Amino acid sequence: MELNVSYENTSSATYSTKSTISLSDAQENKLSGKEIVNAYLAQFQQEMMAQSSITFGDQANTFSLADIGYTGKPIANLTQDEASALVSEDGFFGISKTSERIADFVVNGAGDDLEKLQAGREGMLRGFAEAEQMWGEKLPEISYTTMQKALEKVDARIAELGGNVLDTSV
Repeated sequence: MELNVSYENTSSATYSTKSTISLSDAQENKLSGKEIVNAYLAQFQQEMMAQSSITFGDQANTFSLADIGYTGKPIANLTQDEASALVSEDGFFGISKTSERIADFVVNGAGDDLEKLQAGREGMLRGFAEAEQMWGEKLPEISYTTMQKALEKVDARIAELGGNVLDTSV
């Protein structure tokens, strides 16, 4: 999915997925600011996947969204509504489900090994910092909320194993 937003003047914005929607069309279709942000997030996720291919080479070539449980339409073929649904609160790429997948990956991978769990937590933060650098500025707020929820779950498991987390910020 390609999303381009340009401001020609204060009354016009353009979205481009498979079609172009003007601001008046967006108002008529009741496209909210949240949906616009969600569309940006979907674009960001695509860009990160593309960057992952460059960064991780052959390993990324074997990775697919099905590996994380996504069996829907290819991201590049989504309509605006479909992309918005995916990043909605209950959507596959929404805060709740995404933070669960991140935390479960770390928790399940570490098992009962406190050191691996702490290293996984550090890896989450390092990966998040790299995503910020690739984005070039502050990420959309949904990203910070998602990471905070994932960290809370990992931190709870660290505490269960008798460990301590000093820095709980994203």
